[in-house]
Amino acid sequence: MKKLIIEGKHKLTGTIKIGGAKNSVVALLPAAMLTNGKSVIYNVPDISDVHMLLEMMKILGSDVTFENETVTIDNKNSVNKEIPEEYATKLRASYYFMGVLLAKYNHSEISYPGGCSIGSRPIDLHVTGFEKLGAKIKINNNKYTITSKKLTGSDIFLDFASVGATLNIMFAAVKAEGTTNIYNAAKEPEIVNVASFLNSMGAKIYGVGTSEIIIEGVKELGDGIVEVIPDRIEAGTYLIIGALLGKNLVIEGIIKEHLGSVITKLKEIGCNLKIEGTTVTLNKVDKLKPVNVKTLVYPGFPTDLGQPMSTLLTQCEGESLFEETIYENRMRHIKHLNAMGANIKLFDQSALINGKTELIGRTVVATDLRAGAAMLVAGMLAEGITTITNIEHILRGYEKIVEKLSSVGGKIRLIDT
Repeated sequence: MKKLIIEGKHKLTGTIKIGGAKNSVVALLPAAMLTNGKSVIYNVPDISDVHMLLEMMKILGSDVTFENETVTIDNKNSVNKEIPEEYATKLRASYYFMGVLLAKYNHSEISYPGGCSIGSRPIDLHVTGFEKLGAKIKINNNKYTITSKKLTGSDIFLDFASVGATLNIMFAAVKAEGTTNIYNAAKEPEIVNVASFLNSMGAKIYGVGTSEIIIEGVKELGDGIVEVIPDRIEAGTYLIIGALLGKNLVIEGIIKEHLGSVITKLKEIGCNLKIEGTTVTLNKVDKLKPVNVKTLVYPGFPTDLGQPMSTLLTQCEGESLFEETIYENRMRHIKHLNAMGANIKLFDQSALINGKTELIGRTVVATDLRAGAAMLVAGMLAEGITTITNIEHILRGYEKIVEKLSSVGGKIRLIDT
């Protein structure tokens, strides 16, 4: 069992370089299988989710290599197989193979996807979208079998602007006959990144980044190339840590437009940050103002940064309100923050956070990926030693996190017991 051991209260100085976006690459890799040719993906983060997806692609017959932050995929020998349950249930993004294999082979079989237990996260929007395109779905013992004689473009309205459903429907629609319109589509930068990749293969996708995406189906897709955008969630996490412990700490390689809601909140709190092009320099401020933070779909405050942000709110002088509106299980880290000395009252999916409170090192649990990030922030800030268990969650989404924080003065190490 792996653990993170953190000695807190060390100032952080130097530069942290942001890697490729997890939420983008986990869709780009399955998307690469839509072509029978070759694809190259640059700026790929070295995280466990990537390695799991590459294993799935190998099972499907793709020839893949991963070196120097570059993944090369050759699909000349790819085949259609059922995604084994032991893979699908470990990784939420495995569901992207539903749309990809349906588009390529008119048939896909996969168990219900797993991942972090942050809420019910049903895939009914995905299934409804596939049905609108002409597919038939059978569910037996938690296994989805999706088939179609022919996929035909359709108008699809999403009840919720889901990133996963938007992408999965996009994958299924790129080779459908006719035109597909996705209304109330998600607008996240990761969707723009994926659409750029598909268009490089010869897809005809328009309107990404807006609430209406138009997909004109094509018969075949060719070779593709793309660079993974910087990870705005990784960047936001390090911005939060820098706001608490920075001494001329530089976060390098961001796209500030992707972090608008986060930067706005940090400025509202009174954080000291200087933005120059693709870098942000941070210095600790002793007195921070309380604020209200409410997670929303993009371009609102990202749900994936709500939990780390709640740790920052414990250091604001007064009462802050943290509201989670996307997933119902985003509050499981609160009891661990309180065990470290925070003063937080939990009300379903809202938390009243009274600060400023001194945090004390404890043994805590990473209950999911972003909860783990929240505990990491707390450990960096706390007096004494913090031990975080169940850190496999953290390693799913943060590339070389120990090396990056250690290089700027953090006292953090990974042990395997």
